[in-house]
Amino acid sequence: MSAVARALSWLMLAALVVVTVAPIGYRPVSTAPISVERCGAFALLGFLFAFGYPRWRWQVFVLTLAAAGLLEILQMLQPTRHGRVADFAVKAAGCGLGGLAALALAYWPGASAPPDGRG
Repeated sequence: MSAVARALSWLMLAALVVVTVAPIGYRPVSTAPISVERCGAFALLGFLFAFGYPRWRWQVFVLTLAAAGLLEILQMLQPTRHGRVADFAVKAAGCGLGGLAALALAYWPGASAPPDGRG
């Protein structure tokens, strides 16, 4: 299961790079508020990385935070996009929530592997 989460985490990161740095017209849109979309996308990213790399959860948190920050900065290079601190804060919250969800799942009663990934 970790191998699947690892592959999905890197694919998710690549997808977020594309939709975050591409011109605004290429960004997928849902009916949810934009902050919910941002938080949810980065929560999924944080969850997949934390679940896929259970021994590296702190490093995963730093990686996902750095990705969120870098993507906000890269948006400033695109004339139709803008990077904002408030957007970064929403994405950072998502990273944390996703990592916490993976940790909670590891401690869930009946979990097959210990939280540190040894098993």
